[in-house]
Amino acid sequence: MKDNLWKLLAVFVLASLLLAACGGGAAQGDGGGEKVTASGFVCPEPQTQMEVTSKELNLFVWTEYIPTEWKECFSLIYDVSINHDEYSSNEEMYAKLSAGGSTYDLVQPTDYIVGLMIRQGLLQKLDKSKLPMSDFDPNYLDLPFDPGNEYTIPYQAGADALVYNADTVENPPAAYADLWNPDYAGRMVFLDDSRVVIGMTLLTLGYDVNTTDPAQLEEAKNKLAELIPNVKLFDSDSPKTALIAGDVDLGITWTGEAFLAQQENPAITFVYPTEGTILWQDNWAMPTGAPHADAAYAWLSYTMQGDMFWMMLRDFPYINPNKAALDYAKANQTDLYDAYMGSTITNMPQDAIAAGHRIEDVGEATPLYDQIWTEVKGSE
Repeated sequence: MKDNLWKLLAVFVLASLLLAACGGGAAQGDGGGEKVTASGFVCPEPQTQMEVTSKELNLFVWTEYIPTEWKECFSLIYDVSINHDEYSSNEEMYAKLSAGGSTYDLVQPTDYIVGLMIRQGLLQKLDKSKLPMSDFDPNYLDLPFDPGNEYTIPYQAGADALVYNADTVENPPAAYADLWNPDYAGRMVFLDDSRVVIGMTLLTLGYDVNTTDPAQLEEAKNKLAELIPNVKLFDSDSPKTALIAGDVDLGITWTGEAFLAQQENPAITFVYPTEGTILWQDNWAMPTGAPHADAAYAWLSYTMQGDMFWMMLRDFPYINPNKAALDYAKANQTDLYDAYMGSTITNMPQDAIAAGHRIEDVGEATPLYDQIWTEVKGSE
């Protein structure tokens, strides 16, 4: 009886194994078969498979800046849960990290604040052997704010320039200085960004966008105080929303926001000001003591590969420093690629780049900039 019982069990087990083998694709996230997101996107395999033992990843990033599929695919492939917090300014991000107790694994500092964060020990050096450095356009590497890219890798770049609705603005601005036109009062949206707004005011006075001269900064404060009451809205979350809705007619916004607004309303026009536009670059960086560094490196390696990063052209079309993504889009997403290359917003003219100004770390003058912003914004 026992022999017959064991034979029956053996047959049952064998049949079960055969059924499992013939049962079709593996479930999402179970380590085999296609990984598919809720939108139907088939997740590409990592070009470099990394060993990850962490079970979560903590991101602290700019608002509206991460394609949903990235998070879904990464979780499916690496079985890692993603915690996603957002900020609307570098100063907000810096304040949270410098207050201590942060458990973030990755942040996205803009160029000018990187040096300050490095000096204060808030960022750790990156192991570039774990990163796809060859995927990047060299024009966005080894910049003065992080020589040799010891602490950062490029994410997106762009400009802070003028935007207006050609259907509603009869005398459109050509310079930052034009924003003081009383006809624009109550019709403008500005980025809620102290260095950009103070910087453009300095440019209208003929001063360096990174001046540390107290007299020049005082003059800029007084001039800016005249303008602030005319600004209807400060918005660094989604400035395009008010433009598209017609709640405002003009102002200062980022490259990608202007491009997306123009897709909704072709009358939305982006202008590089005659004083020279303000240029910027956002970057990935790893806070000191990041608790899930293995997951952070896997995230960077995976999301920056060309067959993933092309999604930025679809969702957040700023200036893309990732040449692998542009090459992939050219071959596989031609409509997105052609729109990107055909626009002077995203494919920024070389003369506008050459005439541009980069905001830099102003060191000991930083509190003075903060004080100016507090005073002029307090007068809203």
